Amino acid sequence: MNLPNRLTLARVFLIPVCCVLIGLGLYPWAAAAFAVGVLTDFLDGQIARRNNLVTVFGKFADPVADKLLVLTAMIMLTERGLIPAWAVCVVAARELMVDGLRLVASGKGQVVAAKWPGKVKTTLQFCCVLSAMLAGEGLLTDILTWAMAAMTVISGALYFWQLRGVFKE
Repeated sequence: MNLPNRLTLARVFLIPVCCVLIGLGLYPWAAAAFAVGVLTDFLDGQIARRNNLVTVFGKFADPVADKLLVLTAMIMLTERGLIPAWAVCVVAARELMVDGLRLVASGKGQVVAAKWPGKVKTTLQFCCVLSAMLAGEGLLTDILTWAMAAMTVISGALYFWQLRGVFKE
């Protein structure tokens, strides 16, 4: 178990911590735990690529850990009235659809690497969650929610456009 994979697992272990802290209304602490999760996301990829430590486990677990962290926090914040349910549905639908597309492409021998729109989408998701935790309801969180939702749809559509050929057979 190399360092990048340990960082990915640490992110998974932060999920229940975030849940408990959000559930208790301890938003600054939840934001701190979430921010540590975001930092592990950045570090695990950097370390893995720089030190040639990319593994099959990491390729699978890293994006799953990201999605679980973001969606769990969003669902908890929706229950608290801090992120609208429609935005969480947009994110969840896109993630499931793109993962399904990746699975189909993989079955046809195509590897679908993350592209910059997906990275922007992930960054906006992180910022939206942190804003909801730290600023609460208001203009900043609203703007980030709409920007996140728009980039979520755009990045998903771009993946489908790029891989439209996988459905021809």
